[in-house]
Amino acid sequence: MPEPLGWGWSKAASAVPAPARRTGRHLRAALLGVAVSSTATVLAFAIGFLVFVQSLERLERLPAERADGIVALTGGAQRIGDAIDLLAQGYAHRLLISGVNERTSREEIARLNPGQRRLVECCVDLDYRARNTIGNAIETRRWAERNGFRSLIVVTSAYHMPRTLDELDHVMPNLRKIPHSVVTPNLDPATWWHDPATARLLASEYVKFVVMRLRRLLEGDPETSAATTLFGGEPVKILTEDSSE
Repeated sequence: MPEPLGWGWSKAASAVPAPARRTGRHLRAALLGVAVSSTATVLAFAIGFLVFVQSLERLERLPAERADGIVALTGGAQRIGDAIDLLAQGYAHRLLISGVNERTSREEIARLNPGQRRLVECCVDLDYRARNTIGNAIETRRWAERNGFRSLIVVTSAYHMPRTLDELDHVMPNLRKIPHSVVTPNLDPATWWHDPATARLLASEYVKFVVMRLRRLLEGDPETSAATTLFGGEPVKILTEDSSE
């Protein structure tokens, strides 16, 4: 019934029942909470990305010390060349190139590194099993344990180094790792916002880095963990009898 206001006027009853008004308020509060949470997530991601980019090496430096072995992760020709040069300079006694394509032979690697054929033939091991960075870490552990190594120089691209070191730390926490970041001339983290290709590459690598950190919360040893396969696919592949070795 309308509420009387005097002088013949009355206030119409509200068209929206009280329960509906309360539901609307709760819905608006929930939407506001989602918006605030989403904004905080985006802000945290952006800050984390900037910190990640800032941490990347800008200059290529020789390792500060020698090690038992060197591991180079495939993904760029310069990585392998740098690793073989470090081996030739006596920074370690043996080199593992991890994640080699099955069609790439030792002969081809020697041909691409003229003057280092003897080293490639005597002191370089090729891993054809690793499918991704997790697989690289697993195969590196097998190689290091087989050779009794306690320290490694790690060779990969500067943008890939943080994730690589984390994966290696996960499977070999007690082995000393000495990073050798390969700096690509046409990829400058300091000016990533001027180059869409660089921005996409760094953003993609940062997402993989975050996913890797989350994955590690759910798994034990990645060699036997279902979470490893769920997040990154099969880390290593089974070689056929006619595969290169």
